[in-house]
Amino acid sequence: MQTGILLAFLAYLAYSCSDAAGKMLGGQLPIFEIGFFMSLIALAPALLLKRPEDSWRSIARPKRPLLVLARMSTGTFGGICAIYAFTHLPMAEAYSLIFLLPVFVAVLSSTFLKEVVGLSRWLALFGGLAGVLLVVRPGFNALTLGHLAAIACAFSGALTAILLRQLGPTEKRLTLVGAVLVAATVVNGFLMIPSFTMPTTAHWPILVVGGLCAGIGHIAMVMAARIAPASRIAPTQYSQIVWAAVLGAAIFGEVPDPIAVAGMALVGFCGVMTLGGDAPRAANAPRHRFLRLRKA
Repeated sequence: MQTGILLAFLAYLAYSCSDAAGKMLGGQLPIFEIGFFMSLIALAPALLLKRPEDSWRSIARPKRPLLVLARMSTGTFGGICAIYAFTHLPMAEAYSLIFLLPVFVAVLSSTFLKEVVGLSRWLALFGGLAGVLLVVRPGFNALTLGHLAAIACAFSGALTAILLRQLGPTEKRLTLVGAVLVAATVVNGFLMIPSFTMPTTAHWPILVVGGLCAGIGHIAMVMAARIAPASRIAPTQYSQIVWAAVLGAAIFGEVPDPIAVAGMALVGFCGVMTLGGDAPRAANAPRHRFLRLRKA
């Protein structure tokens, strides 16, 4: 399980670098165009997941196509929301709202996967939520579409974590990673047509770095989901609070005020606390409950 958690930490570090790259291009390129090129470039590292014994035909034929399609939808929608949020909000503020993901995952995993989420972890999760409120301070700061996009990204990410936990034992890694990247490329490519702007030579290095980091993040997250419960993986996203502060200050000159720093510290502390605690008993739960509920 420790390996799965470490892989999740690596995934969120890579995602942070990709998010910073997208934010750098905000205002210079349309959002859908950023999503298109980053998704397309992210396919390159994803190909490393192909095993010698796997054929391309078998990779393109998932065993649970409806759940794979759902994973493609949540991944694509969440990615678009993330780009919008990061191009319209400071990094720390966007991350603080996206950090609602572990709360959503805890609710979904306990409901659908029957993973045990004990009282101590619930307290830590809601402590992290309190930290989010200190950073965003609704009622004192105006809420925008960027804030709504960040919350939508968090919920989409929670659904993705649950789906990966279900699909991990049955689907090939390249199927899971490649499917969402192909879907994101196609959807963003279609949506970018009305406002397409050719990237300049200064844009390409940022797009390449952002795309490669996104691909590495997808690989690490799929591998983590195979060997650790969803409720244990999701809290590692709190590590991004460090990268939000470092990258936001170093690249964009975004220095949070003392109250926001206190909120970020609370979010990070509670995120670390959620890594301990109760051992999930998902293995004892019926494996098909999630499918039945989706069909209802």
